[in-house]
Amino acid sequence: MSTFTIFLALMVVVAFLLVVVIMVQNPKGGGLSSSFGGGGTQQLGGVKKTTDFLDKSTWTLAAILIALILLSNVAINRGSSTTESKALDENAVQPLQTAPASDVAPATDEATKIIDTVQNP
Repeated sequence: MSTFTIFLALMVVVAFLLVVVIMVQNPKGGGLSSSFGGGGTQQLGGVKKTTDFLDKSTWTLAAILIALILLSNVAINRGSSTTESKALDENAVQPLQTAPASDVAPATDEATKIIDTVQNP
């Protein structure tokens, strides 16, 4: 497996987990904590601890995703090319090749015949 594939797979997994954690949260403070029964403190882990966990996991996953993106930019091999564009590479410029006049003339004559046929049925 290449470095690109490894980084891509890690980024997809972290992005998916980040989406799941964000979707579990409720913007009004309900979210996962409200599914355990509401405002009491006798629930599994308590309301405050659930929202703290979701908040911390959101920030952690976001930081991991940004770190993976930055590390992939440094770690992925881009090849040995020193130029950024083929347009900037002086060796890649090739002169334009023109077709000989004999090749162009029959096509023009045939096109003229087709146009005459269409205009004068």
